[in-house]
Amino acid sequence: MSRIGRRPIPIPAGVDLQVKGTVVAVQGPRGSLEREFVPGLAIRVVEGKVLVECQDVSKRMRSLHGLTRTLISNMVEGVTKGFSKSLEIVGVGYRASKSGNKLVLSVGFSHPVEVVPPAGLEIEVPNPTLIVVKGRDKEGVGQLAATIRDVKPPEPYQGKGIRYAGERVRRKAGKAGKK
Repeated sequence: MSRIGRRPIPIPAGVDLQVKGTVVAVQGPRGSLEREFVPGLAIRVVEGKVLVECQDVSKRMRSLHGLTRTLISNMVEGVTKGFSKSLEIVGVGYRASKSGNKLVLSVGFSHPVEVVPPAGLEIEVPNPTLIVVKGRDKEGVGQLAATIRDVKPPEPYQGKGIRYAGERVRRKAGKAGKK
């Protein structure tokens, strides 16, 4: 059995969690999330806590036990606190701005690149070289941040591009020159 999967998930005040078969719906102050899980796991709500129990002892079900518990925990945390991911823009003349709901990136291309966030996610630009992606779905926040980073990933010679906050880019020496 999974050590992570056995841990109960506390349900904070103001959060409503419903289990209907394999579908878990969580509603809280920041909105609601719903997700379907595999049928080999029993998800129960007991005394203000969520328990995930592995009914099948196959290798696949044992590996999904801890994952299911973590996904439900992330759903509960998402509707209470939410998630955010920060990106930094490095490069002369590289900048980001917000136009309505869209993110507009000027990162060295001949045209500005526009990124439209999906429903439930929002993008903030506190300054032209910092982008903050916020939302209640951890997977969606990470995917949108990865999509923005893929517009211009950091290159190893000068380090220019879009990177996660705190990400270290391994630098290369470049040409030494012929003498």
